[in-house]
Amino acid sequence: MNVIKTAIEGVLILEPRVFDDARGYFFESFNVREFEQLVGYTPDFVQDNESKSSFGVMRGLHFQRPPFAQAKLVRCVRGAVLDVAVDIRKGSPTFGQHVAVELTEDNHRQFFIPRGFAHGFSVLSDSAVFQYKCDNFYTPKAEGGISILDTSLEIDWRIPSEKILLSDKDMHNPLLADFDTPFQ
Repeated sequence: MNVIKTAIEGVLILEPRVFDDARGYFFESFNVREFEQLVGYTPDFVQDNESKSSFGVMRGLHFQRPPFAQAKLVRCVRGAVLDVAVDIRKGSPTFGQHVAVELTEDNHRQFFIPRGFAHGFSVLSDSAVFQYKCDNFYTPKAEGGISILDTSLEIDWRIPSEKILLSDKDMHNPLLADFDTPFQ
């Protein structure tokens, strides 16, 4: 597996070794020993999630408050998404900055997002199936969000404004400037 470090410490893009032949392809999407060697620690992934969305859907920017915070290992298994992690750690030199990566069924890339980041994605293809591993269980009372449309974050979601599809909940998340982060 190839690890691509990003501009924000701890946020990583992972490229698996893909073995293609006339039958199709094979790759190892997760190996705890290799992950430990590459990343330096092993999250105890306890929950896997999957969503299917159509073009223009934007989900996020979500997180869970401590002590229920989650690290995530995400990937797109069908279609294409633009996946984004925003640093929401108070006092971090990269607070409010983001990393964006295109994840597709063809590039097989994965994105590792540590605790202390808000996470979201936009669907760039007609539809997309998105999967992610979490190192803590979903806890409704701990969920939080930042507006995915916050222009101060300067994220190019690559979706025309008239095509954006948001949930009611995501339409009411605060801007980063109005947000009191629970992460130190």
